[in-house]
Amino acid sequence: MEHPIQTSTVLKDVRYEIRGQLAHRAYELEKRGYEIISLNIGNPGLFGFRTPETMRLAMIENLGSAEPYCHQKGIFPAREAVVMQQQNRGIHGVTADEVFIGNGVSELIDLSLRALLNPGDEVLVPSPDYPLWSAAVALNGGKAVHYPCRRENAFQPDLEAMASLINDRTRAIVVINPNNPSGAVYPEETLRAIVELAERHELVILADEIYDQMVYDDAVFVPMATLVNDTVCLTYSGLSKVYRACGYRVGWCVFSGELDAAEEYIHGMELLAALRLCSNVPGQWAVQTALGGFQSIQGLCEPGGRLYQSRQTIIDRVGESDYLSVQIPMGAMYAFVRLDRRFADALDDQAFALELLEKHHVLVAPGSSFNTSYKDHFRVTTLPDTESLHIVFDRIEACLANYA
Repeated sequence: MEHPIQTSTVLKDVRYEIRGQLAHRAYELEKRGYEIISLNIGNPGLFGFRTPETMRLAMIENLGSAEPYCHQKGIFPAREAVVMQQQNRGIHGVTADEVFIGNGVSELIDLSLRALLNPGDEVLVPSPDYPLWSAAVALNGGKAVHYPCRRENAFQPDLEAMASLINDRTRAIVVINPNNPSGAVYPEETLRAIVELAERHELVILADEIYDQMVYDDAVFVPMATLVNDTVCLTYSGLSKVYRACGYRVGWCVFSGELDAAEEYIHGMELLAALRLCSNVPGQWAVQTALGGFQSIQGLCEPGGRLYQSRQTIIDRVGESDYLSVQIPMGAMYAFVRLDRRFADALDDQAFALELLEKHHVLVAPGSSFNTSYKDHFRVTTLPDTESLHIVFDRIEACLANYA
């Protein structure tokens, strides 16, 4: 061809460095025989976590029913199980008609934004954020406007800044709680203030709660939908994290709140869901068993549990370091670690991550990958066992000692 094929201009605002150039370089190093410790993605199965056996059996036993397409919203037993969970949490008025099952939460984020946004519409997204949110807003013609969640405020949302960013083009507020990447868990007072803001301006609340049961110490998770009355709330969750079933690709989205105002929105999302026919059917058969069965995640997050102990190892190693600091994560499966100010002129987050990968064979996610204005953080997952984490932080210390 005389001219190279140009990609869509919409991709210029799309970033996903978690699986970006650093991850590609790690793959190249692995092909050359190096063993890379990859801490860039929260993928429980890669670290020895297993999906509960009851879920696997439920899927296997229903394989004969999983061969045809199902309803575009998902199979009824899965949607009804989600409804029961919502009711048990104090969220009323929701039926299976307000539940969508998707190929993970990622697909549902895309569908719900596509059904909502017109070109130029704005969505308030936290900074730091999970970058899929900013990318999905851009891909669907919108503009992600980032409200700060500052480290000096324990990565809690800055409510005054959030309010100042609302204008006539604002359509929705994204809330990620427990937060990825910071591990912050938002108190009820903060969530109520966000709800009041959204209801006053008739904004949709998009509540990403994929880590809803993954909290530590005295942190309390409050479902956003329990606080919403006079606007529309979409709650996103799924099997990937709490149930360690990333590969099943099963997530759900629940409409609640002012459902009369959401009628057209729900129809629009159903149309988009129908265009892709349905989501992965075999994995949906695990939902009812997952939500109705023993919640093994609680033991993993308590003292003595593996997630708790791995988190504590990171806290301890950072506390012993002359080069690092961290706001203690109270939820999710990540730590958002800060480089000491002495490295500001010599080593930003991208340069540090590349140095750590090339010379010490550890892959982390630079903090600026999460749409921050600063470049002195990096994110690691808390999924590895304590022995592996000690190896990782030995290598991080060795890397930074060369610059200190």
